[in-house]
Amino acid sequence: MVECLVTLSLDRNAISSPAEVINALSSDERYKIPNIETRLSLDKGKHNGVLAERNSRAELPPAQFTWGGLYPRDTATREVKSLDGVWNFRLSPKDDPDKGFRESWFSAPLSTTGDVIAMAVPSSYNDATQDIDLRDHVGWAWYDTTFITPKRWLDDTQRVMLRLGSVHYTAAVYINGVAVTSHEGGHLPILADITASLKTAGKNLLTVAVENVLTNETIPQGELRYKTDETMYPPGYFYQYYDFDFFNYAGIHRTVFLYSTPQSYIDDVAVVTDAAGVINYSVEFVADTGVTGLTCAVDVLDANDTVVVQASGCDGSVTVPNPQLWWPYLMDPNPGYLYTLQVSLLAADATLVDEYPVKVGLREIAWNSTGVTINGRPLYVRGCGKHEDSDIRGKGYDPALVVKDFSLLKWLGANAFRTSHYPYAEEIMDRADAEGIMVIDECPAVNLRTFDSALEAHHTNVIEELIRRDRNRPSVIAWSIANEPRSTQAAAESYFANVAANTRAADPTRPVTAAINEGLDQDLAAASLDIIWINRYDSWYSDSGHLEVIQRQLLTDITGWYIKYNRPVGISEYGADSVIGLHMDPAFMWSEEYQMQLFLNNFAAFDSLRSSIPFMGEMFWNFADFMTQQGTGRAGGNRKGVLTRSRQPKSTAFLVRERYHNLASDARSADTCPSLASVYGRKP
Repeated sequence: MVECLVTLSLDRNAISSPAEVINALSSDERYKIPNIETRLSLDKGKHNGVLAERNSRAELPPAQFTWGGLYPRDTATREVKSLDGVWNFRLSPKDDPDKGFRESWFSAPLSTTGDVIAMAVPSSYNDATQDIDLRDHVGWAWYDTTFITPKRWLDDTQRVMLRLGSVHYTAAVYINGVAVTSHEGGHLPILADITASLKTAGKNLLTVAVENVLTNETIPQGELRYKTDETMYPPGYFYQYYDFDFFNYAGIHRTVFLYSTPQSYIDDVAVVTDAAGVINYSVEFVADTGVTGLTCAVDVLDANDTVVVQASGCDGSVTVPNPQLWWPYLMDPNPGYLYTLQVSLLAADATLVDEYPVKVGLREIAWNSTGVTINGRPLYVRGCGKHEDSDIRGKGYDPALVVKDFSLLKWLGANAFRTSHYPYAEEIMDRADAEGIMVIDECPAVNLRTFDSALEAHHTNVIEELIRRDRNRPSVIAWSIANEPRSTQAAAESYFANVAANTRAADPTRPVTAAINEGLDQDLAAASLDIIWINRYDSWYSDSGHLEVIQRQLLTDITGWYIKYNRPVGISEYGADSVIGLHMDPAFMWSEEYQMQLFLNNFAAFDSLRSSIPFMGEMFWNFADFMTQQGTGRAGGNRKGVLTRSRQPKSTAFLVRERYHNLASDARSADTCPSLASVYGRKP
């Protein structure tokens, strides 16, 4: 065990409990010691109380890799095995979070050191049982499972890799009791080379420790808050505070893969395309010790797996003849067209060493003060904010849900969504590429409230990790570096200037943006953005119940942003909660009618903005109802979805559907996009 100890000068005679030590700290001291541990070591023979910092609760292994590597795919030289299923699971006690490390739970199956329960992987653990302590747990949780390494992998001396698609928030990974890697931050993959830790025969033990604590140093941020009045709360009482409006689900959220590669292997592939059919590519490979003379070859295959062009070399470009461009949904009869760039690593004698396929969409994004274009055509975003969220699974990846969601996006006529407020599963992004649904790819920096150099460095690392994962995707049209940051603070100006500059350096082919909710005259982040998205809840959080002010306020507000910055502006969030089945006429807040009327007033404002400024799009909040932390303003979660959490449409969904299909084609007839009366059976 390694603990970072913060020594505080306190009157030992005045201290009798951990709560009193915490209570003795000034608010400034508490702020400077984020995420402080509830356990406190007090030595009455000394003049000091000693407070252990949770961030150093155990010595975690270093991360093996700076990113999650290429997505595992079966090829002639690689083999993939899923470890998804039902694993063993146990919580570490909330008041003794280090117990699993101290007792080395990773050294043997969890079932041999105490009670375990079954836990689905992937899924969030919070909603998997009827246990309120599991739902609301703060601290470490432990998973384990066993697997057998295919004998042929060992006989062929293959590299054996372990990849977890996402673990929220901090993870430590062990193979047969040996620490192999760790990772801070959910929503992005974790990669480890586990070859040296494997048994040559029999079962291998995989153990994953997961912690969900958020602090001022994590992205997203949070803090542990303590209640120190022991007449009202138990000793050491604390809870996890965060001010973002979605539930802090935890667990192994995405698929866990075991896969093999040759000892000499393709490490990364980068692709940049244009609307003329040019594919610029760069291949990075690693040669095994003593191996020389490796070269690359690429084949471009069309959607029928027919080779259309070939090239040699690890860096170069090819031009696809008669290219079929990648278009968003409803912009072309054949949206989401994908080629395959088949990359081969060849030995000096031209024999195949490794191969890896990359899906490629031929498209080009451009932007200036007059708007955004795709393949030279003006682009108008018809979209929404979403969440990875569903009953029981929480944020766990579910392919059936993904298929349903994309079906609903297309039913609505949407051509885009924002990955609010974190990177989504790669399998979701695969569907976006294939379906022609554009994505504003957002990092997990939601509601940032402090801006210092350490957080900036962490923020930049997260964005670079995200860009390396998603940079080849045609669906990704912009990088969002934050959602609703507290960007009125003076420190926010240089902070976002630096983060935006680093994002452009990592990928200059897409615009940098963020979703801003501060006022025009107070915000200090928008000046650093290429395109500006604004979150506004007129007549909901402001002027509640007054639908009549929406159009005037929105026109004045959004026009002001364009005049000040001379950049394209769009609405990334607007909306109102509605409880399905609650009908009130005249419209009243929380009713379906109020949500409908609020949307209709926003639609009118959007139409005025489209005719007066470079207004680049509208994205409602939210695609579907989703879970949040408990609060008096949340009746079983956030109800701003146009769909219920179980994906059933509310009345507003039919309004959106008609508008979005009509926006996609002004000439759309009633037969192609039926009226509300025929679709829903009544007028709005």
